[in-house]
Order: sequence, then structure tokens, then C-alpha cells
Amino acid sequence: MAASNYLAERTNGNAKALKSSMYTGMAYLMTVALMVLPYLILPNSFYFTAFGIMLAEVVLIISVFNYYISVAQDLPFFRRFGEMALVSLGVAAISFGIGLLAKSLLNIDV
Repeated sequence: MAASNYLAERTNGNAKALKSSMYTGMAYLMTVALMVLPYLILPNSFYFTAFGIMLAEVVLIISVFNYYISVAQDLPFFRRFGEMALVSLGVAAISFGIGLLAKSLLNIDV
């Protein structure tokens, strides 16, 4: 994500592309760490609970990000939040379903 942001910022002519990419990379790492943490802390049999906690974290992260953007750029909060939450939670649900299907079809128990 940091490298992709750097290239995009350089293409747009941003003189502070490196600084922007560093912020993006750090935010990405912290977000991923928060989302993975419930799976690392809870026992394997609690994967539905971990999934629920992760979804709550995702909604919180999306709401904080959208609140910042809505205040900084004077944009409507709820429409952007709803769209981002719907897409993110939809992708999470599909990915989780694929993982459960692969677990049952391949008899994998981690």
C-alpha cells in the first residue's frame, strides 16, 4: 500500500510523495494488526467471535476515517460511511464464507 501510494502521489506531482506513502504504510500496518488481533488472541474455536470483533473494528475504523474526511473536506458523513461500510463488510463476509467453504472442503483445521 505504501509503495502504491508513493507511485500514485509521484504521478500526481506531489513533492511530499515519500512522506505521504510513509503515513499510508503505517496506517495500513496498524489497521491490519488491529483486524488480525482477535484471531491471535482468541482460541481457534471462537473464530465466529473473532470475526464479529473484527467487523466491529472495521466499522469503527471506517467511521473515524469518514468523520475526519467529512470534517476536513466538508462532505456528508452518512452517505460515504454507508457506502464504505457496505462494501467493506460485504467483502469481509464473502471472504469469510470462502474461507469456511475451503476449510470444510479441504478438511483443514488450524
